Amino acid sequence: MLEQQSDFPGCPPLGVNHLEEKDDAEQNSFEKIIALLKSRIKHDFSLYKPNSIHRRIERRMGIHKVASLGSYARLIQHNNHEVHLLFKELLIGVTNFFRDQIMWDELAGEALPTIFGAYPEGGIVRAWSCGCSTGEEAYSQAILFREYLDRLARPEDFTLQIFATDLDADAIERARRGVFPASIEADVSAERLTRFFVKEEDTYRICSEIREMITFAQQNVAMDPPFTKLDILICRNLLIYLSTELQQRLLPLFHYSLKPGGLLFLGSAETVGSQTDFFSVPHGRSKLFWRNDIPAHNVSIAFPAHTNFNTYAPLLLESPMNTKTENLQHLADSLILQYCSTPAVITTDQGDIVYISGKTGKYLEPAAGKANMNIFAMIREGLRYELGTAFNKVLQQREPVTMQGTLTDTHNLIQTVDLLLVKIEAPDTLRGMVLISFKDVAPPSKVRRRKTGTLAERIHSEEYEQELLKSREELRTTREEMQTTHEELKSTNEELQSTNEELQSTNEELTTSKEEMQSMNEELQSVNAEQAIRLEEYMRVNNDMENLLNSTEIVTVFLDNHLQVRRFTTGANRLFKLIPGDIGRSLTDIVSDLNYPNLYDHVQDVLRKLISVESQASTLDGRFYMVRIMPYRTLHKAIDGVVITCIDITATKKVENALRDEIAKLKAQITG
Repeated sequence: MLEQQSDFPGCPPLGVNHLEEKDDAEQNSFEKIIALLKSRIKHDFSLYKPNSIHRRIERRMGIHKVASLGSYARLIQHNNHEVHLLFKELLIGVTNFFRDQIMWDELAGEALPTIFGAYPEGGIVRAWSCGCSTGEEAYSQAILFREYLDRLARPEDFTLQIFATDLDADAIERARRGVFPASIEADVSAERLTRFFVKEEDTYRICSEIREMITFAQQNVAMDPPFTKLDILICRNLLIYLSTELQQRLLPLFHYSLKPGGLLFLGSAETVGSQTDFFSVPHGRSKLFWRNDIPAHNVSIAFPAHTNFNTYAPLLLESPMNTKTENLQHLADSLILQYCSTPAVITTDQGDIVYISGKTGKYLEPAAGKANMNIFAMIREGLRYELGTAFNKVLQQREPVTMQGTLTDTHNLIQTVDLLLVKIEAPDTLRGMVLISFKDVAPPSKVRRRKTGTLAERIHSEEYEQELLKSREELRTTREEMQTTHEELKSTNEELQSTNEELQSTNEELTTSKEEMQSMNEELQSVNAEQAIRLEEYMRVNNDMENLLNSTEIVTVFLDNHLQVRRFTTGANRLFKLIPGDIGRSLTDIVSDLNYPNLYDHVQDVLRKLISVESQASTLDGRFYMVRIMPYRTLHKAIDGVVITCIDITATKKVENALRDEIAKLKAQITG
């Protein structure tokens, strides 16, 4: 995810209440723009601060001379290129080397000794630069690490591994190249420029020592798995552009990514907010937040998961909830009048209420806790089972379904209620939804019975009483048996609960292992992408060098420190009788056409004294070569063998000999 610029030159300021003053049409257009970005770019900007998004949208509107959000929404709906340009506008990065120098000095002076002190025997120090933009802060971090290691007695005991990620693929590509304009001289000291950069005309290239410490990868911090087991996590000036909801989701994730005692380094205008349980609060203006140790069961982490935006993007753009309220009300009221005139609701096929008609408080009540407009959460107890059965039935058979339930009021009076459920097939706006109506049923009228007192009736009454007593006895016995069974089931249930807790604990461990594996896979993918790019660069450089050497027609032989053949160019076989199988053989084993008896001695002198030797030598067939022997120096200025080059000077030698003969003739004529 890319860090973004706070303001644009030439763009009018936007007040805090800017969005609140927008009417519904503009708000709907703004949401439509966000939905288009989500469906086409696969990135959700709804959790960014809306004022920041609005400023960038207004800049694009100014370029196209569009007056309203609605017009701009229609423009990008039919112009996919403009969607990508808007996406780039939202990801404008502002960064430089060692921004807020005082904070970097604090990181070097206070944090690095603590971090490296956790590895008394050496080890791998892992870091993550989140929202690295074009790489300046990641390289700044690597430079600080390298400078600190240079002060240690055994720097070779430590390995530095830095992951740098960003949402913008173009920014990551620029960061990988590691080439920066000369203007970085204002931010980087002359000493560091000499030590860590290579001057190339009007640009500076980061040296390979620093470049190889960093792995760059494209990543969406809100959706992709995080890196784990980190010693330090740098996320500077990114959180300030995210909503509070997304910040509260990311900070526990950062806590999970860091090792115990790890460090979170934020920007000058950022803080952990209310998440003080996860990180210690520094004193003064410090932005170094050390990780607190919290029991795992007290940490609720929303692990990122890739989302298929295409599954719900059409709903965001075309759902009935996004149509005008008066249209929905008109359609719903007309539909309800076709079937009933009693209180009713319209729900989706998942039970979410989209419209309420009449007074339904007798049948529905809000559920406790977070607001939930689902019919199954709001239906009163006496109707819950019947509604669930009827709802599933009406979705399957598509025919109206009637069901009867009972409600009990505060006076213990029972009210029978008829439920009518209809699956809606028309109009298209409401297709697939369910209409549910409620109707009270009047209680049956009581019928008076005449009292009779004949002997036969009394006998029957006594028989009924005996049967009733017998039934009660059987019921008591059944209840005792049920009580015994209940106790047994209770004991079994406790055992199952214990087993379930063990399984749940195992499942949590497996979930944690799965997330760690997912994070490890993300790291491997990032490293693999980095290595693939490096391999492609090496192949291109190797091809260039191969063509360069072949085009010069200079015979070149590379020897290692043991004077064994490591590589040779095309044409070397004409002088040294080399074949591909001779790689690894000593120079003394190679037959040469050169009349150069001191070749081996000169090669040893070059390797020992690190000087260059140049001499002329002839071949058995009368050719002449200029033989130059030089030390092989790596990019790190280390000696790693010898290079022998042989330049054909036969033509030059012939001209030289001809001139010498001509001079001799002229001298003879003068003296004669």
